[in-house]
Amino acid sequence: MFDVAHCPDRVVKTYRDMHRNQTVEFVTKKLQDFHMCSRGHMTVMEALQTLNKFIDASDPDVDVPNIYHAFQTAERIRERHPDKEWFQLTGLLHDLGKLLAFFGEPQWAVVGDTFPVGCIPAPSVVFGIDSFEGNPDIEKYNSQLGKYEKNCGLENVLMSWGHDEYLYRVLIYNKCKLPDEALFVIRFHSFYPWHSGGDYMYLCDNRDLELLQWVQEFNEFDLYSKTDDQPDLDVLMPYYRSLVDKFCPGQLRW
Repeated sequence: MFDVAHCPDRVVKTYRDMHRNQTVEFVTKKLQDFHMCSRGHMTVMEALQTLNKFIDASDPDVDVPNIYHAFQTAERIRERHPDKEWFQLTGLLHDLGKLLAFFGEPQWAVVGDTFPVGCIPAPSVVFGIDSFEGNPDIEKYNSQLGKYEKNCGLENVLMSWGHDEYLYRVLIYNKCKLPDEALFVIRFHSFYPWHSGGDYMYLCDNRDLELLQWVQEFNEFDLYSKTDDQPDLDVLMPYYRSLVDKFCPGQLRW
């Protein structure tokens, strides 16, 4: 959530490029390109260290490497839910899909708020429908439902390609032992037009509506942990390494 009228130029450019280029054809190709997780082998902790070199061009609130935001989010969840290890780990993991930027993907295909492709953008999509100028799908799928059926379920909807969908598929491919709630949060935490804007409810099935509460609660920790106060990673690392070993052990394929 941010003030569109006062966004830095880098944020505006990232979203303009995203809205022009994210199409059904583009997303389908990316799902095919990345479905075998063949870009490398890393542990979760190695992936986090790699994110130490990454700054999100779509986020106007933070100018520090993403690894700090990961630990800030996890610690906020730990304060509120000391008994929910899976939720704490979700906070740590949620942005690891931004490794896409190290695999040659442009930031408009990695970061930012997500939205369904294959239907007309909803009113709450950041920068509005005018920012989709030049996107061929706007004419091809120019209705609220577009290519979808009412209440088809988000499982059956193509979302714009980025770190959410990528990490979800990495965790599934590697058979990580996270519950459905965690995987759902990871997959849809950037879907702000839905979980914060209240749009796209017509695409949801009962399961989506039941799990929405977890995404909304997670958003509290994700959004409001974005500060420049940097956590002491050396102190926190042993605890979170134990959670990784429990739910996502060893080297993962990316």
